[in-house]
Amino acid sequence: MSNPVIVVHYHEAWLKGRNRRFFLRKLSTALRQSLQGISISRIEQPGDRFVISLGDGASQEDAIARVERVLGIAFYALARTVERSMEEICSAAWNEIEPLQFANFAVRAKRSDKSFRQTSLEVEAAVGRHLLEKLRAQGRNVSVRLKDPELTCYVEITSGPALVYAKKNPGAGGLPANTAGRMMCLLSGGYDSAVAAYHMMKRGAHLSFAHFYGTGAMPGESSLHVASQLARQLVPCQFHAKLYRVPFEPIQREIVRYAPENYRVLLYRRMMLRIAEVLAKRDRALALVTGDSLGQVASQTLRNLVAVDAASRMVVFRPLIGTDKTEIIATARKIGTYDISSEPFHDCCPVFLPRMPALYASATDLDEAEAGLDIAGLITMGLRSTTLEQFHYTGGEIKSEISHPGKFSGKKSIATA
Repeated sequence: MSNPVIVVHYHEAWLKGRNRRFFLRKLSTALRQSLQGISISRIEQPGDRFVISLGDGASQEDAIARVERVLGIAFYALARTVERSMEEICSAAWNEIEPLQFANFAVRAKRSDKSFRQTSLEVEAAVGRHLLEKLRAQGRNVSVRLKDPELTCYVEITSGPALVYAKKNPGAGGLPANTAGRMMCLLSGGYDSAVAAYHMMKRGAHLSFAHFYGTGAMPGESSLHVASQLARQLVPCQFHAKLYRVPFEPIQREIVRYAPENYRVLLYRRMMLRIAEVLAKRDRALALVTGDSLGQVASQTLRNLVAVDAASRMVVFRPLIGTDKTEIIATARKIGTYDISSEPFHDCCPVFLPRMPALYASATDLDEAEAGLDIAGLITMGLRSTTLEQFHYTGGEIKSEISHPGKFSGKKSIATA
């Protein structure tokens, strides 16, 4: 294929009216950041699309692998670029579809540059007629089908060259990264919270993560390495991420010591929310995100969720609230977090699990259960022992560093991973 380019189309950004320029600028930035390290001669924006021209020696496969993860893209295609003449367009369309096997086809043309003499319908008719003649000359039993064709040849007339392609691929969808503000996600090692994080990233939110882990696990079983891998898998969606790592077992032991057994898990979750809220404010985040699905486990009944939320003044978003486990796992497979979450690890929540967990607690019930706890002291305990792992995605690689946040520990030490 001569002069291949990657054509990128968006959808939601087009609907943003006067704010469209802001969203397209963010999408352009995301494309450039994602493609760092790959030879790109230029990225242009003729009409309602981006056109990426690859440089000498650039790998099409690597470039496409990067593009397909960029949020905000409706679909993309590897296209031929030709001069804006019907003869050149017809020739390119034939070269595009001739090697392919299909029983019926259609041509779809889009003329974003109205100075081109033929209309979209005229282009479709001319190209379709040319292709049908060539196919029949080869003795191929192929027909034109305008509705639900087996193959579609696309022609886009831009202010630059014409673009021709016969295969378009679905993009990640959603909105461009970092367009909706900051949030703090409570990230466990399981399937749910990573999928919840991805859903919010797709809506343009920039996420930091708080992971609460237990101690005393066998080597290699700690949830820390799983949470770190999950954050690493998600960071290319937004290019930078923070993972706050909070040891939680000392706090759990205090809850077990002073609180009623049937409320333990709910009190764990309230303490996690309180600590995550402090970390969120430190990062100027405006909301919390969790992977709760209504009724999935005892702590996620409607009354329990409401009772837990009462511990935090910050809004809690639950993008998976109406999904089931099958849907969650399907998304985890799609975004590459399933295998990571399937690894064995030591989860802190089942530690000291009550024999009969409460199903219908109220905020008042949990307030009374916490009466013997030093809430402020437990929050401080968690914050002082928190470590921070930061991830940066650049040039197709992910780098990380671990530090103790100086605001909480008083000292800062950095180790490059």
